[in-house]
Parts: sequence; C-alpha cells; structure tokens
Amino acid sequence: MKQTIVMEKYPVFVLEIAKSETSYKNVDEILVYLEEQVQAHPVATYIGKFDHYAHTSSLAEGEIGEGIKDAKNIICCFGKKLPKAVVLAVRPRSIGVAEMPESFVVSFLEAPNPDANTAMEKWVKGIANT
Repeated sequence: MKQTIVMEKYPVFVLEIAKSETSYKNVDEILVYLEEQVQAHPVATYIGKFDHYAHTSSLAEGEIGEGIKDAKNIICCFGKKLPKAVVLAVRPRSIGVAEMPESFVVSFLEAPNPDANTAMEKWVKGIANT
C-alpha cells in the first residue's frame, strides 16, 4: 500500500491488486467483503454503497478514465467522538474500488483518526490473497 497526494492536496492510501493476486472476481464481491469488515468492527458503522461508475456514465458531460470498467464506494463512519461541529466535514469515510482490465485499485482518503486508517489499511490488504 502506498500513500500519495492526489490533486496536490488530498492524502490518499492506494493499493493496486492484480486480479491474479485475489480470489475476488469483481467490485461487488470486494464490497461485500468490505461491508463484512465494517460490520465486524467494534466502532465502525456501515452507511451504504455508491455506484460512481453508473452515476458518472449517466451524465451527458460525464467522463470516465481509460480502462476503468467499474467504480464503487463503500461508505462507513468510525466516529466515536464528536468534539466539535466542524468534525462533520471529515466524516464519513469512503473506500473506493475500481476495476481495471488486469487489476483492482482500492483507495481511501487519510482519516484524522489513526485507528480508522489502520483498520481500513488492514481491510484493503485483506483483499489480496496471502
């Protein structure tokens, strides 16, 4: 897993997993796995899924990058404290899964909560066969 800066300001964790390195066949199977991880976590709560590919492809002005065959997000929240109203700006969390011709690209924005980052990194790494 690597950490990178996207669009010169967003700290993002990214893992590209070759299809030969996982038993998951598509984005939906990966989202089922991720939902199970969220549901099993003592703090995280599952919110939903978003089909980014369907949304973008339905727009007259929608553009999808070359090679992207599917793209969905799972949305969850790790918020066990709400110390200030402005904390809402950095919640909830989203893990994106994109299917490419030979791989899956899984990414999430760095959370202000280190425990959330640790959990999401573990879940994402669990997509690859060990």
